[in-house]
Order: sequence, then C-alpha cells, then structure tokens
Amino acid sequence: MGGKRKNSEVSLSDEEKSNKKAKRKKEELLPSMIKNKDKRSEVHAKLKRQKKLEKRAKSKARDAAVKRALELGEEPPEKKVPRTIENTREFDETICKPDDEELFAGNDADEFSSILNQQQIPKILITTCRFNSTRGPAFISELLSVIPNAHYFKRGTYDLKKIVEYANNKDFTSIIVVHTNRREPDALLIIGLPDGPTAHFKLSKLVLRKDIKNHGTPTCHKPELVLNNFTTRLGHRIGRLIQSLFPQNPEFKGRRVVTFHNQRDFIFFRHHRYIFENKEIKKTESKGKKDNDDKSEKVPEQKTIARLQECGPRFTLKLISLQNGTFDTKGGEYEWVHKVLSGQEGWLS
Repeated sequence: MGGKRKNSEVSLSDEEKSNKKAKRKKEELLPSMIKNKDKRSEVHAKLKRQKKLEKRAKSKARDAAVKRALELGEEPPEKKVPRTIENTREFDETICKPDDEELFAGNDADEFSSILNQQQIPKILITTCRFNSTRGPAFISELLSVIPNAHYFKRGTYDLKKIVEYANNKDFTSIIVVHTNRREPDALLIIGLPDGPTAHFKLSKLVLRKDIKNHGTPTCHKPELVLNNFTTRLGHRIGRLIQSLFPQNPEFKGRRVVTFHNQRDFIFFRHHRYIFENKEIKKTESKGKKDNDDKSEKVPEQKTIARLQECGPRFTLKLISLQNGTFDTKGGEYEWVHKVLSGQEGWLS
C-alpha cells in the first residue's frame, strides 16, 4: 500500500511540473508562432498594448522621481542616453583636428591645390561606359546643369586611357564616367587630371528631377558647395576631390546650393535653391480701455520667410576604392579599398 501511495505522489508532482512547463510555453508564445491570422493579430495587439503601458509607467515614475528630487532640493537622476551606432563607435585616430599643421601643409602640395587656390578653373569631361542605358543620358543632362563648365563626350568604342590622354591635351581637370547596369546608372568614376587620384563610387537611389514633387529649375549661376561630415583623413581627401569639381567663387545671386552630406560612409547628394517669400502674419491690437470687451483689430504684418526648393537630381554615393594616379586596372596602386569588416564603420567621418 505504501509503495502505491509513493507512486501516486510522484505522479502528482510530475503533473504539476508539466503544467508549469505548459504555462511557461503559453507565456513565451510569440505572435509569429501562431498560425491563425485572427488569433495572431489579437496576441500581437495585446503585447503591443502591454509594452505601451509599461513604457508609460516607466516615464511616469521617472517624472515623479525628478519632481520629488526638485522639491527636496536634490539633484535629479541622470537621463539615460540611448545606445546608437554613432556613440558606440570606437575612436578613430585619423580624425582631422583644426590645429593639424601636417594636414594643412599637405593641402598646399596635393593634386587639388591649384584648383582650390583659384589658380586654375575646373573643366570637367563627362562620359559613359561603352553600353549606355535609357536613364543614363537623362542623368548626365542633369549633371551638366549641376556642375558648371562640364562637357559631355560620347564614349563610343574608345578605351578609357585614350580618353584620359585626350582630356589632358584639352586641359580638362577631371573626368566623370557614369557606369550603367540593366538600364540604370549604378556607379561613378571620378578621375583627377593630370596626376589623379581616381575614386570609384557605387551609385544608388537615383531620383531624377522630373520625379521630384514641386521641383525647381536651376539657373546657370555657379552654385554654393556644402560638404558635411568629412572628418577623417580619407574623408578630407574625398572632400577635396569633390570640391575640385566646382568653381571656388560661387555666385550667391543664383541662390543655388549643392550639398554632399556624409553619414556612416554614405554620401547623400542634394541640389536646392533658396526661395524668399513674403508672408502676412495677422497681429491683434486692442482699440482702447473703453472697448476692452473682447473687441480687437487684426493688423496684417509682412514677414520674409526663407525656404529650400529641391532642383534634383537626388542620389547616394558609397566609396568603393581610391586609386593613386589616373585609372589603371593592372598596375595601379590603391590608397584605400572598401572591405566588409564586422563593426567597422566611419571611414570618411
């Protein structure tokens, strides 16, 4: 009899354990594990509501702690800083400092110094790869409107080395080659003349002017150039390469701005123009002490508001390689080549 009782006690404890395990499984059940669509959406909404309530309770508790500390004259608790890719990055030793004498001495002796010191006017040759696409000519025509003193030459069957020789003889300062794949521009090759360097960029997310809503039409004035977040040695060099494509005496009357914004090694290109508008702001004025019973006059007031209108095109660049000298696939020396490394970002900034 005693043995049978022991077995029943063991079986009861096993049942309790299995029930606990089943409860845990039910609690850990994720919406993606549910096959029924209605039930899945119901569980998802419930979890979302629960998270929202928890977040609200945490913020209320935090506000109450700050209020209590201020009432008692104590220091409020420190605000928590969220972890982002930017603030968790390792410190880069190649970041340029404003008091770096070696960097400024190198600027006076590099390949772009004659253009950036206004001793030479930039003259750009734009061409394509041998097999052009349908969107390629439209993109090139918009590049010609963005970059002053740029000229388009049809590639034909000419080798790129011969084009470099021709451009050197005709006193061009840079060559831009638009590469296309599957009827879509997908890369840019910028060659500095006469001594290089050669930068190869991947081109993505191209939006032409006609596809931008409420776009503006740019004038032929020289644009103002804005380079943002090119802070490392490599970024500084790429920034100077981009800067050498544009004249260094912008015509502010044209109200044109060309922006190259670097963020996490992606260079975002935008082309805008300033617009100044006069807007009427109605200001209420009371008539006097006698007529203070909710009686007032609305006096219009003029105010000038500045805004930006996008002219296009819009695209994103990513540096693939930087080569010393002009384009040479066989014997060229590379300053930098993009390699995919885990956790490594911020080559340009």
